[in-house]
This record gives sequence, C-alpha cells and structure tokens, in this order.
Amino acid sequence: MSFPLLTVTAALPAVGAVATAAVPATRRTAAKWLALAVSLATLVLSGVVLARFDPGGARYQLTESHAWISDFGVRYELGVDGIGAALMALTALLVPFVIGAGWHDADQVEERENSRWRPTQGFFALILAVEAMVLVSFAATDVFLFYIFFEAMLIPMYFLIGGFGDRAHAAGEEEGAKQRSYAAVKFLLYNLAGGLVMLAAVIGLFVVSADSLGEGTFSLPELLRARASGDLTISTTTERLLFLGFFAAFAVKAPLWPLHTWLPNAMGEATAPVAVLITAVVDKVGTFAMLRFCLGLFPNASEWATPVVLGLALVSVLYGALLAVGQRDMKRLIAYASISHFGFIVLGVFAMTSQGQGGATLYMVFHGISTAALMLVAGFLISRRGSRLIADYGGVQKVAPVLAGTFLVGGLATLSLPGLAPFVSEFLVLVGTFSRYPVVGIIATAGIVLAALYVLVLYQRTMTGPVRKPEIEGMPDLKVRELAVVAPLVALLLFLGVFPKPLTEIVNPAVEHTLSDVQKKDPEPQHPVADHTDPSAWFDYKPAGHGGGDHE
Repeated sequence: MSFPLLTVTAALPAVGAVATAAVPATRRTAAKWLALAVSLATLVLSGVVLARFDPGGARYQLTESHAWISDFGVRYELGVDGIGAALMALTALLVPFVIGAGWHDADQVEERENSRWRPTQGFFALILAVEAMVLVSFAATDVFLFYIFFEAMLIPMYFLIGGFGDRAHAAGEEEGAKQRSYAAVKFLLYNLAGGLVMLAAVIGLFVVSADSLGEGTFSLPELLRARASGDLTISTTTERLLFLGFFAAFAVKAPLWPLHTWLPNAMGEATAPVAVLITAVVDKVGTFAMLRFCLGLFPNASEWATPVVLGLALVSVLYGALLAVGQRDMKRLIAYASISHFGFIVLGVFAMTSQGQGGATLYMVFHGISTAALMLVAGFLISRRGSRLIADYGGVQKVAPVLAGTFLVGGLATLSLPGLAPFVSEFLVLVGTFSRYPVVGIIATAGIVLAALYVLVLYQRTMTGPVRKPEIEGMPDLKVRELAVVAPLVALLLFLGVFPKPLTEIVNPAVEHTLSDVQKKDPEPQHPVADHTDPSAWFDYKPAGHGGGDHE
C-alpha cells in the first residue's frame, strides 16, 4: 500500500485545528505559533504533492480508494490532476500568510469582549479547519465526498465572518456587530441554498448511474470511463437538469452574477486575512468544480448552457468592474474587483479552448496571490487608520513608502500589468475566448480598462498627494512581520509573471483531458499558415491586395 500523501496533507491542518483549539486560555502566543507551524508543514507536504505529480502520467495521481458507506456506493476516494495539485499548493501557500497577517486580530476580540472563551485559539483553529476542508475538496474524486466537504467548509467560515469580523466600522461597534452578523448569515444562506440544489443533483446522478450500470456509484473516474465508453447514458433533459443542479452551487461559490451579492458583504465585514481566505481560497472551489464536474460529467449539457454562461460571465466582468469604480469602501472595492476576475475565470472555462481553460486555471492561482497581496496590505493600512473609507486617506506614500509601494504592486497585479503573473492568465483567457467567441472576447477587454481605472484611482486617492488627515501624519511603515507576509507574495507575482512555465506544464495535460471530455478541439486558424520548411512554398507568397507577380 502506497503512502496516503493526500490524506496526510489534508489531515494535518485538521489535527492542527483540534490541537490549537485545545491550547490553554493563557497560552495565546503558543496557539499562534502552533497554527503557523502546522500551516508551514502543510505547505511542505503540498510541495511534495506538486513535486511527485507527473504531468505525463495518469490523469489522476496519488490516488487513494477505500470503502466507506458501501450500501450507498460512497467511497473515500482521493486523487489529483494538474489543476487540483496546483490549487492545493495555492491553498497551502496562502494560509501561513493569512495566519501571519491575522496575528493580532483575535486578540482585539478577546480584549474587547473580555470573554471566558478563547477567541485566539478559536480563530486560528477555524482557519486550519477551512484549509483542511478545501484541500479535501481539491483532491476528492468521489462526488459525494466532495459534496460533504464543499458544504462543511461553510461552518468555520460563518464563524470567522460573524465572530471575528472587521472592527473598523464607521457606524460604530453596535452597528458593526449587526453588519457582521448579517454578512455571515447571508454568506451561509446563499451557499446552503446552492448546496441543497446540488444535493438533489448528486442523488439524481447516483440514480442515473444505477439505471445504466446496474449499480450506483459516485466515483468520478468510474463515471467518466462509463460516459466515454457509452455504458453510462443520460437523457438530454436529465443531463441538463443535473448540470444546472451542480452549476448553481458552483456559481454561488464562485461567485457569478447574479448570485454574487453575498461576497461584498462578507469581504467587507470580515478581517482582511479572512477576506483573503474567502476569495483567494474558498471561492476557487467553485470554479475548480466547474472544470472537474460540470464539464466532465455533463459535456452535452455544458455545451448547451455555454451561451448563457458566457453571457453571465461577461456581465460579471463588466458589472463587478463598474461597481468597483464607484466604491468608497476599500475592501468592498476589492470584493467587486474579484467578482470581475471570477467572470474572467468562468469565461475561460466555458470558452472550451486549451488557451481559455489553461488561462482560467492559471487565473485561479494568480488571482489568489495578487488578491492576497492587495487585501493584506489594505488590511495593514486599515488597522493603522481605523477606517475602510477611501476618503479618510491621502498622502500615505510620504509617511509609509514601503506600505505604499507594496500596495501599488498588489494593485498593478490586480489590473494585470504585463510582467506580473495575472497578465499571463488574463491574456490566455482572452485569446482562448476570442478564438471561439470573438465578440465576447472583444467586449470582455473592457474589463481591463475598468480595472486600470479603479486600481489607479484607488492608489491616487489613498497614497499620493499631500497628507490631508492628522491621523496619517504619524502612520508607521510596514513592520518586520508585515513585510514577511507581503514580500514573498510580491516576489511570486514577479517570478511567475516572467516565468510561468513550471505551472503551465502541470496544468496543460489536465486541460487536455477536460477538452476531451467535452469532445472539443481548438478552432482551426481561418487563414492557413504556409509550411515554411517546404522550399516550394517560399515563392507562393502573395501580398494582400495584389494578384501575384514578382516581388522581393
């Protein structure tokens, strides 16, 4: 029996969550260091997963399969393709930075409320619990197992938003508590509603597999093999209904317009580290699942729904960017920007091209890093001033140049500046979309222009010009702990911006498998390219607008 690397990688933060929660109330610092050590160990294990993954090997690797609830066909099955391995690495990478950035967030709750419970231990235990559940979601190849953890991660996130929310509220602590509670409940209800629809579809999938195969199964590899061989047949109407059940849950989680409205509330009321956990980690499960389950299990329904999904994605791109332009709250601006970015990701997924889906996968990773950098620096800024309102800042670069500089890099990455990692993914998404749906690709480019507008205006209003507020004059620059959080993210944005090849080599084979599931190939060029290795073709060139003849 091979070593269960995926199980150990996901189980480590789960065990760490229990151990952190059990640390005595008087040992707050010990709980922090324990949580950080566990997250770093998980990062090492995820690096091993990435290193052991062979891009030229089987579709699902490092597989584990054990009987679980045999009477219902449920198995404990894990396995990663290149997309899952990359997103596991992203999750494990970001959690140590989330912990480092939120080092003192729970202390403020404890001191303010003077409660008997242990907020510090609870805060870091909940972060580790979310990490464990997300890691299982990226590795689960049993549909029912995926559903369990897809839903279970909502519980710790609910408490992180409602119990440890942002205290920098302009309306005061009492009104802030109401807003945090509202945001947490809205987050939970939206995602639970989507999950219930998905549960009905999961049960329907089991019934359909039982009718076709004689025995119901939730195993994704088995279902994919049965679909490819023709053993699993699903009527057109049933397939479309099952697709809609899965897609609805993933569109809420992603989030995709018009199911997005919980995200600005949740990110606005959560602390900056928890906001990173929401949009850079948890929400990626939705777009990942569209690739793995919607396209893999329901290829015909996916093609049927593509025009509508592309329309929704296009609205998300433009709507999110337009609302980001008009925001006065810094964190809500980043939230609406993320809605626009998720629109680009869904656009790439349903473009049904290798460039589009490869770009969408890279976008998930690079958006996670860039949003983490921008949001965490914004969180450091807000903690100094005690306000999320953009109008309460100005001239920060004069008193805190390092903070302003890292804020600028995070912002430029958000608008996909060439040379930074998100540019590569956004470019691929647009190329992949344009090659099959040129009108959609052209309209989507407006999102780039709007991104430049909201990012540069945000930087101008907060960082440049004279110091207009007395509270800004004595603002300290980034401290060592804060630099340790932000500097590696900035370095990654620069490195992957000029050398994304290590990631593309892992992701591309998985994209090819997904395209084969939906029986799609990249569109052929409209104008054939001459074979310039054939000397006879060297003299066949005819310039545009000429009928031929000699030419130099």
